[in-house]
Amino acid sequence: MVETRLVPSKPALILEGKSRNLIVTDLHIGFEANLSSKDIFVGKNTTINETISEVCKIIDVTKPDSLILLGDVKSSIKSISKNEMDEVPLFFEKVSKKVEIVLIPGNHDSNIQRLVPEGVTLVSSTGLVIENTLLTHGHTMPSDNFAHVEKIIMGHVHPVFFYEGSVLNGQRVWISIKTEKQKIFSSRSGEIEITVVPSFNKYFYVTRKRQYKKSISPIIKKIKENSSAKIVTLNGAIIGNESMITQVL
Repeated sequence: MVETRLVPSKPALILEGKSRNLIVTDLHIGFEANLSSKDIFVGKNTTINETISEVCKIIDVTKPDSLILLGDVKSSIKSISKNEMDEVPLFFEKVSKKVEIVLIPGNHDSNIQRLVPEGVTLVSSTGLVIENTLLTHGHTMPSDNFAHVEKIIMGHVHPVFFYEGSVLNGQRVWISIKTEKQKIFSSRSGEIEITVVPSFNKYFYVTRKRQYKKSISPIIKKIKENSSAKIVTLNGAIIGNESMITQVL
């Protein structure tokens, strides 16, 4: 059976069983194009170099057998921007020198196969099962083919804590939810645990909820009510339970 542990102070997770896997999600490489359309400019190559450096540092510390990306490696949805054409292959080239990479595509990863070099494993967007755990981006409902799993690890919704006046306002958080399995897999009973991984992209930071466009997950819509939850900061502090779900999703 696999075990999970949070990488201290980082939006990254270790999934360890027969092998050790580093899990991150929502890099959104190339997101600067959206900012520039709003007259917000970031230095050329600044964020891609930061992303590569940060991922490589975590790999050096955790020493995983593989890096599993839970989708939304790139930022544009239906197209590939010029930035993405240059920067996504650069990310894969640099990081794959350190570790094997597995990509589970997200809703922003249309045509990403054009940017994925040899040696990087591109799997189905429906997800990947490791022992008792389903890894998926989170933008689609899992099929009954995955009904045997006991845990789901997903990204997509970029959980951020919103509470004006709090020192934590605008910070990325982890969400761990326990709910009835039947809510997701109608033919099954028992309990399932869902871990929502925060976005790796630290620039998705705002302090007012109305300015933050949330992604919608059919998984979360099914389980948002009448489930128990734990909300945890990147530093590992538990700051809330299911009563605060609306403040982070």
